[in-house]
Amino acid sequence: MSLVSEFKSFIARGNVVDLAVGVIIGGAFGKIVSSLVNDVLMPPIGLALGGVNFTELSFQLKEAAGEAAAVEIKYGTFLQAVIDFLIIALVIFMVLKGYNRLKAKPEAPVEDPAPEPSAEERLLTEIRDLLRQQRS
Repeated sequence: MSLVSEFKSFIARGNVVDLAVGVIIGGAFGKIVSSLVNDVLMPPIGLALGGVNFTELSFQLKEAAGEAAAVEIKYGTFLQAVIDFLIIALVIFMVLKGYNRLKAKPEAPVEDPAPEPSAEERLLTEIRDLLRQQRS
């Protein structure tokens, strides 16, 4: 099998296409949640904490000197990313919980009662029982 035909069969699989769609939708969903956090949730939280903008929080290791930029640890940006992650995880959890609740639950298989033995089987059973009694 040539490399091109092997690649075509790999790409044509349903799982690869589903994964690609999931990644694209996940990226778009991530942007929506990031906007929700940055533009809707964080301003009131920052205001409640005294006008703090989390993305501007940093710890300066070295001041700017001439053309060299200051060396900073931007822990506010990290906090923002952690909050984004937690909100995305919560939303995905809620969506999956709703999906699982809506998904049809498989019904327990109903066991058919054992069928009644036929007249011949009943007769053979009686004969067997009589033969056992005669041996004893």
